[in-house]
Amino acid sequence: MDTPKNTSSTLLERVRTHRLTTTFTLLATLSVGILAGSILTRNVSGKEQSEVNSTDAKPLVIPSPVALSNGFSQIVKQVGPAVVNINTEELPKPSSNKRRRGGQRLPQPSDPNGGGDDDSQQSPGDMQDFFNRFFGGGQGGDDSDGGAAGERRALGSGFIVDPRGYIITNNHVVDKADKIYVKLSTDPDGGPGDEGRPATVIGVDKDTDIAVIKIDTKEPLPTIKLGNSDGAQVGDWVLAIGSPFALSKTVTAGIISAKNRSIDEPSPNGVSQTQFQRFIQTDAAINPGNSGGPLVDMAGQVVGMNTAIYTQSMGSQGVGFAMPANIIASVYNMLIGPEHKVVRGSIGIQFQVAQSSAVNRVYGFSSGVIVGVVTPNGGAAKAGIQAGDVIVSIDGRNIKDGDDLVNDISARHVGSTVKLGYLRDGKQNTANVTIGDRAKTYADITGQPDDTSTPQETDAGEGKLGITVSAIPASLSSKVGIKGGVIVTNVRPGSFADEIGLGKGTIITAINRKPVTDETSYRAIVSTLKSKDDVVFVIQSPIQKNLNSYVGGTLP
Repeated sequence: MDTPKNTSSTLLERVRTHRLTTTFTLLATLSVGILAGSILTRNVSGKEQSEVNSTDAKPLVIPSPVALSNGFSQIVKQVGPAVVNINTEELPKPSSNKRRRGGQRLPQPSDPNGGGDDDSQQSPGDMQDFFNRFFGGGQGGDDSDGGAAGERRALGSGFIVDPRGYIITNNHVVDKADKIYVKLSTDPDGGPGDEGRPATVIGVDKDTDIAVIKIDTKEPLPTIKLGNSDGAQVGDWVLAIGSPFALSKTVTAGIISAKNRSIDEPSPNGVSQTQFQRFIQTDAAINPGNSGGPLVDMAGQVVGMNTAIYTQSMGSQGVGFAMPANIIASVYNMLIGPEHKVVRGSIGIQFQVAQSSAVNRVYGFSSGVIVGVVTPNGGAAKAGIQAGDVIVSIDGRNIKDGDDLVNDISARHVGSTVKLGYLRDGKQNTANVTIGDRAKTYADITGQPDDTSTPQETDAGEGKLGITVSAIPASLSSKVGIKGGVIVTNVRPGSFADEIGLGKGTIITAINRKPVTDETSYRAIVSTLKSKDDVVFVIQSPIQKNLNSYVGGTLP
């Protein structure tokens, strides 16, 4: 019974021994194979490298720069230094804060300076909201003036037209801005806190959405020339230069797609309103941040200023609009004048913008304008023009339509006289009409103040210093032992006064060494202050007699 057990044990030992031997044999064979393969591969690779002859291969050579036929790069080099980046800051304001100059657009009457009939009044701000949606504030915040809103920053572009620092941009780029900064193409990009050079507004024209701003400079700045936009043709190549989405020095190319485009958003009744905005349309890519930048032709001259886009995506879809250079030049020349505003002529009528050809046939004229409303005390009313008359000529020149009439009348000097030819009951008549100020005529029609004039401040320091003041209460005056001075009742956040630490409840007894005895003397002193002036206040402690302190700074 033991023999089988021994035989089985011996067999098992043999199997184990053979298995180990086989395993080691296989491992040794694989190792030899891998080693041989490596040696053979290395030998083959080395053989290939040594036997391939590449002496006939020529090294690559970078050619010298060449000027391409389109000349885009030369134009950019020529005009690029004159294109600037503009960023603005709007400080938080209380909801009761009055709207200041440069605010929303007012509705415009439909006279030779308004364009439609009396029912075509646009609600205030419709057109400005249209621009703001794409450009004026797209980089941060909403358009709310509520007290809960924080600082709002916006981005735009502009171009230098005078080496002394005068820059043209869009009104909606600087509209509502408390601080405006400009960066030249040569300025470093910098980081947070390096906004650029401070700029001041010289003048704005809301009707054309044009603004002129200025930066101080010790050296002449590079400029760009304005061309004649009347000579621009549909199909001409153009370049748009600006800072879309904060990407400065961006250039896009396209063609002039159309001219004399009106892009007004209609009022609730569907009638277009703005009269002085006839744009060049282009397919050059224009995006938020391009607004205010130049549209340049192949001669390196500005034919337009990029202003708005039609889009459903907040980006370019190939339909952009630029204000023509000829309009820009006319407005600029008025804004840099002594009054820093645009004055347009008016004869005081309203008319329908578009009318059926049947109207022309029934009333017996092929071109001209039917008077809808005559403004009382306006030039037309005083000359005997009546509703229903058809104006057909100006100083003997036949007019085509309402746009033709508007352009002619608005360009004339206030106080000058024009000879109008008109039809009444089919009979030809003439009248000498005195040109009036459109802004004043408009104010008479709407009952709203002339928005082109500088508003009078109820407190002279509110605009310059950012504070309102009042007389010191008798109880406080006796407590601190002073007979004169004023007390600060409100400080606007982010204003000059706020930045230098002039707080609410502060008692001011002198400014720049001139005594402040009451509100009248305070306003008289403040009215003489200018930008860049040093301003020092003598402050009386409200809790301790004869304790004065001095607070000052430099006006922005």
